[in-house]
Amino acid sequence: MKTRAIILAGGEGTRLGVLTAKRTKPAVPFAGKYRIIDFPLSNCVNSNIFDLMIIAQYRPHSLIEHIGAGGPWDLNRDFTGGVRIYTPYKARSSDWFVGTADAVQQNFSFIKRGDPDLILILSGDHVYSMNYEPMIQFHMEHQADLTMAVIQVPLEEASRFGIVGVGQDWRVTSFVEKPANPPSNLVNMGVYVFTRSLLDRMLWEDHQNHSSNHDFGKNIIPNLVNNGGKVYAYPYTGYWVDVGTTASYWQAHMELLQSPPPMNMNNRSWIIHTRTEERPPVLVARGATVEDSLICDGCVIEPGARVIRSILSPGVVVRAGTNVCESIILTDTLLESNCFVERSILDKRVKVAENTHIGSCEGAELKISMVGKNSILPPNLVIDPGGVVFTDVIPSDFASSRVGGQETVYTRRLPYEI
Repeated sequence: MKTRAIILAGGEGTRLGVLTAKRTKPAVPFAGKYRIIDFPLSNCVNSNIFDLMIIAQYRPHSLIEHIGAGGPWDLNRDFTGGVRIYTPYKARSSDWFVGTADAVQQNFSFIKRGDPDLILILSGDHVYSMNYEPMIQFHMEHQADLTMAVIQVPLEEASRFGIVGVGQDWRVTSFVEKPANPPSNLVNMGVYVFTRSLLDRMLWEDHQNHSSNHDFGKNIIPNLVNNGGKVYAYPYTGYWVDVGTTASYWQAHMELLQSPPPMNMNNRSWIIHTRTEERPPVLVARGATVEDSLICDGCVIEPGARVIRSILSPGVVVRAGTNVCESIILTDTLLESNCFVERSILDKRVKVAENTHIGSCEGAELKISMVGKNSILPPNLVIDPGGVVFTDVIPSDFASSRVGGQETVYTRRLPYEI
């Protein structure tokens, strides 16, 4: 059976705040050296699936640059699979994608080229390690129309997901998308195996229904279940997280620092592939303190600096006397001397001047402070827990030396797109 994988990577990811101001959600950095999309991509190649399509839409530039020709994943192939990226285009019968199903339907003429038997549809914005081969085998053994991966989550989080009801032999008996009061905690992971002919028919029928949201969770799956389709749930028990909010993104990073971590990124039999650039080794100076942290190549931690339970992406510099606690610092960010950065997320190429205090590790309530890409902070600035500095902000954009916990500072330069 020939399988083609489709990764949906067009998500705007508004709940990630400044991290998706200039990039699509699947292109957001994760765990220091990776991007979120590296996980489904690596799952595919580790599952011996080398025929992939990526459907992008919102701000795809970082994603396209990261994936390139697919070399890091052994996907730079011309005739026997490989990876191709598709974005919306204006034509008589096509336009911007209005839902996940519409994104697939508009590209189905490309998807069915070469006559694949099965279509594996994946979300490009989840972090997990999963072998898809047993799921595909499960699908064929049950002669299913659709097999969907499911996982149990804490009941208080279940309303964020589609809730799956199952009967004997994991046959799906009900499906409801993101209910306010979820009847169970068995949720849809956004991993689907479709028989191609069935998917083609369902998408075309949905396309002709003008009252539809053209979404897999809201329309395709419920219609298939309600009309007696052979829909099965494939139970997954490994680590899986939807890093769709600032809190879940931060929490997923903190979980990586546990001993042992919930996901083993050092498993040499299941490598997470990514595009990397050459950087010098990490330099930790005498007198610096680093505890329970992930530190990437090119980082410099000067004497007297402290990095505690944090993740530093490549090229981060922590000057003398600066304290970093429970924070995520992205590529080439500079933290000048005598700063405090606590429970914060700082995007790429941020410059933090001396004596700046961002966020706090005190208090039971989780309030994440954020600083957007390319921003430059003035000295002696205080950003309260939950305060936000948007992208491209410079010192003259600050009205005072304090950013409140409910406040967002934007650049005053025009023209500027927020």
